[in-house]
Amino acid sequence: MTAVLELADVTVRRGDATLLDEVTWVVREGERWVLLGPNGAGKTTLLQVAAAQMFPTSGIVALLGELLGTVDVFELRPRIGVASAAVADRIPRDEKVRDLVVSAAYGVLGRWREQYDALDHDRAESLLREFGVERFADRLFGTLSEGERKRVQIVRALMTDPELLLLDEPGAGLDLGGREDLVGTLSTLAYAPESPATVLVSHHVEEIPPGFTHALLLKQGAIVAAGPLEETLTDATLSATFGTPLSVTLDDGRWAARRRPGRRR
Repeated sequence: MTAVLELADVTVRRGDATLLDEVTWVVREGERWVLLGPNGAGKTTLLQVAAAQMFPTSGIVALLGELLGTVDVFELRPRIGVASAAVADRIPRDEKVRDLVVSAAYGVLGRWREQYDALDHDRAESLLREFGVERFADRLFGTLSEGERKRVQIVRALMTDPELLLLDEPGAGLDLGGREDLVGTLSTLAYAPESPATVLVSHHVEEIPPGFTHALLLKQGAIVAAGPLEETLTDATLSATFGTPLSVTLDDGRWAARRRPGRRR
């Protein structure tokens, strides 16, 4: 399978802080990765590098067959779908859902004078139907629930038919019902053969949708483990990542983790 993202010895420093420490990682077509780690592990920084939103201090990044630093990122970014809290914070609350989705074709937030053709509108309507949010098409983004906003953001991220989909903690802030709805949506997407290579950032193994294939565990900017899910997500690797003794289980396609019983130090 063709690599869509390749990092070789990537380091990101800001002042005296090392946010990523010599990260080497490859994501190939058809793979669905979950990126796990505690707060401050470097997950969002890694996703920003993968989205061509941040350049590394050192190391090499190949993205969709292009070498970061030698290509116009404004031509590269439309080929990458991104849904994150940072993007959500910039969405005008008075933007109609229909306009929010279709405006991804121009890579803008907030419609102004852009001209969209019938294919753009048809694509937006098709995605809204596919993800079960067509009834929100004429609603304002600011009136949606948190779960509804998450699904609309994923629809927008898919509008340009991206070759790489990056989802930064889409389950954050959701209640149990909203989380389970989102997991179901992402599982359907993961199983679809036409879906792009996907990277999902999370703190919780319970949020890993069935159909995801690989995991990368990150701690203090460095990789603890990376590879196929069932080989990588073990008691030892998850305990090392989160700094506490954990037991990992897999039941009917869903992962769970809990602290192993014993005396606290």
